[in-house]
Amino acid sequence: MAGLTAPVGMASAQDRTADSPKIRLTPAISVHSEQFPKIGYDELGGILHTLGFDGCVISVGPTGHVTAAHADLDLMRFVEATTGSGVDVPALATTFTSPANPTVQLAFAVGNEMGIPIFRPGEWRYGDAADLEKRTAEVQREVLGFASLGNQTKMAIALHNGAGDAFGASLWDIQMTIRGVNQRVIGYDFDIGYATAHGGVAGADAALRMALPRLKMATARDCFWSKTDGGWKLTQCPLGEGMVDWRRFFAALARARFTGPILLAVEYGVTDELEPIRKDLGFLKQQRAAVYGSG
Repeated sequence: MAGLTAPVGMASAQDRTADSPKIRLTPAISVHSEQFPKIGYDELGGILHTLGFDGCVISVGPTGHVTAAHADLDLMRFVEATTGSGVDVPALATTFTSPANPTVQLAFAVGNEMGIPIFRPGEWRYGDAADLEKRTAEVQREVLGFASLGNQTKMAIALHNGAGDAFGASLWDIQMTIRGVNQRVIGYDFDIGYATAHGGVAGADAALRMALPRLKMATARDCFWSKTDGGWKLTQCPLGEGMVDWRRFFAALARARFTGPILLAVEYGVTDELEPIRKDLGFLKQQRAAVYGSG
């Protein structure tokens, strides 16, 4: 990260508690807690440790293990159970998009107390807004509200580049909003799959170069465009079977000395829940080892 002595994505040790993510020399391969909806949070950390994950991104919101009704107790217990199993919690995430949401504010308070370095808000959509400039201004105000919360709680905000009509599907949406804000406070959860789907390999490369100075975390997914009777459809698939140039992606991360979390997203249709996760996790570890080594 430009102007910093620590590698991109590395938490500042002086701001972290004893339970916070360990300082790393390689990216922490992590998974979203919502990937395992049938497993209780008291068991999840042990299962992730056995599978070989470095971290778990915990979701706070209407779905998943930590709902608004019980967030005051469940979130802290979830973090303690996970870290106690030897798995870091590098980030909290939510589907909420308002920084004024009480559950969001509670999550920031817990994240600050427990030394969790990153918070990922939900995704804003343009939808059928009649006035797109007005909708953009609304989103920008909420994004900057999250930045203010992050600054107060020492949690960096990671904005995801989604797909379709999501604010941020074009990284310029995000870049023009946050360019005047300290890069320690707000940046990107860069989704290489969606970036490649929108811009091809060359476009994804340019988008990543824009994101790298502010890169807080990355999302690993693969996909391809398929032609159906209803037109072109974006189809997700196992890592290495889609459009993403994984060697190029990991090489860029290594050159930037990125050591933050890489979030595995397994959202393609499967019948066996664990086998595709194991396969994609193994793929990510191979790609990481190829450029970072085994450290």
